[in-house]
Amino acid sequence: MTDAPRRRRQSPAVYRRRRLAAVLLALLVIGLVVWLVAAPPWRSAPTAEPSTVASSATPVPSAPTTPSAPAESPTPSSTPTPTAPAGPVECSPADITVEALTDKGEYGQGENPQLSIRLTNTSTNPCTMNVGTSAQSFTITSGSDVWWRSTDCQSEPSDMDVTLAAGQQVTSAAPLTWDRTRSSVSSCQGERPFAPGGGATYHLSVSIGGIPSTGTASFILR
Repeated sequence: MTDAPRRRRQSPAVYRRRRLAAVLLALLVIGLVVWLVAAPPWRSAPTAEPSTVASSATPVPSAPTTPSAPAESPTPSSTPTPTAPAGPVECSPADITVEALTDKGEYGQGENPQLSIRLTNTSTNPCTMNVGTSAQSFTITSGSDVWWRSTDCQSEPSDMDVTLAAGQQVTSAAPLTWDRTRSSVSSCQGERPFAPGGGATYHLSVSIGGIPSTGTASFILR
């Protein structure tokens, strides 16, 4: 009787390949089971909802719009108080009253009348004006006859600007003397006829800055 053939012993490498193949097969089976459970082939895909509402759908009435309240009209501000000018303005004829003055109402022989101007700021605000001799004018008349003008033989006229306060009244500091003669631009250095006296009446009118006196100052020459 012969001995049965002995099995050939497999090498370690063959055992390792077999174990690796068994592990891979087990992993493949596990992965297939997980896929079948997570995404079964019989589950239908979800139907996508329409992104817009069909045009035949009945529109939902919107809530009535509450009309906005009318805008309030701006409240008128109070009338601003007019501000005073930054400085005194030039006097106007409406602001100033001019008067002619003489030192006496009657003059005897050899007495010469002394003539002056008085002016008053009748406004409620201060104003400025030129009160120098260049702005002054004195005129003496008898009836319609003009006897004397201060401007006929005036020499070296000067300017002098002053500020008159509201209501202020001023009089020329140095009066002008009339020598009782007839004046003319052609006789300033020569002899001139004297005005008759004997009770003759004369009138003085003045102006300053172009503003005439409100009346005349009358006087008598003896």
